[in-house]
Amino acid sequence: MLEYVALGMLVFVGITLFYGVIAIHDIPYEIAKHRNHPQQDALHVAGWISLFTFHALWPFLWIWATLYREDRGWGFHEDQSNPENHHGDTNQQLTELHDRVEILEAALQLQTDKVTRVEDKVEHPNPKMAQSFNDLEKSIIAGQEGEK
Repeated sequence: MLEYVALGMLVFVGITLFYGVIAIHDIPYEIAKHRNHPQQDALHVAGWISLFTFHALWPFLWIWATLYREDRGWGFHEDQSNPENHHGDTNQQLTELHDRVEILEAALQLQTDKVTRVEDKVEHPNPKMAQSFNDLEKSIIAGQEGEK
């Protein structure tokens, strides 16, 4: 009777070890599947091949599976020398700069309007000097419009 119990335990331990090894070798594939890895089929096949190499490839498969994440890709920095990689960033920065310039122009226009309203209310002690400043201002504005 004791011999049958020992045989049963040996069979149980053998089956458990067999399935344990298979479950362990499939961990990189499960990581790849969870992360939506583009090469998960290759990782699965390489995992089976690692069974025949006594899991010598398994640490490399683990690294390969964990390098990729769907939200950031492979995690390496983009090539700075290739400008095509940065079009999205450049366009976004250009849009942000354009918006900032519009805000600054609007603020400048408000300041100019306030100054103009204040100058209109202030009486100049010398009307000739006020007229000469107005003429100078008009000539400057005309010169700026002529440059455009």
